[in-house]
Amino acid sequence: MYTVKDLHTNTPLVTRTQGTGKDLVFIHGWGMNSGAFTSFIPYLSADFRITTIDLPGFGENAAHVPTPYTVANLSEMVAPLMPPQSIVVGWSLGGLVAQKLAAQRPNLLAGLVTIASTPRFVAGPCWPGIAADLLNMFKQQLENNFSKTLERFLAIQAMGSDTAKQDIKAIREQITEFPSPSEEALKEGLHILSCEDLRSELKRIIVPTLRLYGRLDSLVPTSGIDRICELHPQADTVVLPHASHAPFISHPQQTADILYSFATNVYKQEAS
Repeated sequence: MYTVKDLHTNTPLVTRTQGTGKDLVFIHGWGMNSGAFTSFIPYLSADFRITTIDLPGFGENAAHVPTPYTVANLSEMVAPLMPPQSIVVGWSLGGLVAQKLAAQRPNLLAGLVTIASTPRFVAGPCWPGIAADLLNMFKQQLENNFSKTLERFLAIQAMGSDTAKQDIKAIREQITEFPSPSEEALKEGLHILSCEDLRSELKRIIVPTLRLYGRLDSLVPTSGIDRICELHPQADTVVLPHASHAPFISHPQQTADILYSFATNVYKQEAS
């Protein structure tokens, strides 16, 4: 376990590390925590040193909620936790933080991986994404019952996957091993999904990048992939045909093989 001082409260943030080798750092999505990666880490920890970070306001860092709660502030708080020249892997909301890190601090990272993520989550003119009405519904439901809201969000994430029920059960069981999230972080995290737009910053990402998608993902629809490729053409793109929003849960070996290949190539190029 590693700690770094919260820039806003001067108290420690927590990360967890296991495995040996070059560094991969995983950042989770909205409503989740590092527990979401528990069953996936063993697929890679024999070859890499894996660090998982609970975003401020979530999991073991639930007490650390920056004001304002923005992607910029989250990336600033996460940056000191990153081992030098590591590859950051951001899932969903964590992908926004990872992209911000890559854009703002290119010398910090060896590479960037986004899983089921995008520079802008909400749908807009000529931009496929999550319907604004759906995010507003989650905001309203969140005020009444976080548990039910999370269950609905999990159901949408797994929708379309052949193993949807098992996927939901696996994620639920893994994240409940960690502390509950801050209500403020949940609310502001949804605000980020509704409003954050990093499209103009993609041109500043110069590190090797892999963007991994699930073809059945309803939150990050594949109809938007071409637009992301136009904005960030140097990124590698892989679409898993039978996966939804959590491919590392539904297709762990396939996801691990793709990450292994990308990371191994990045570190080989770095060494040459």
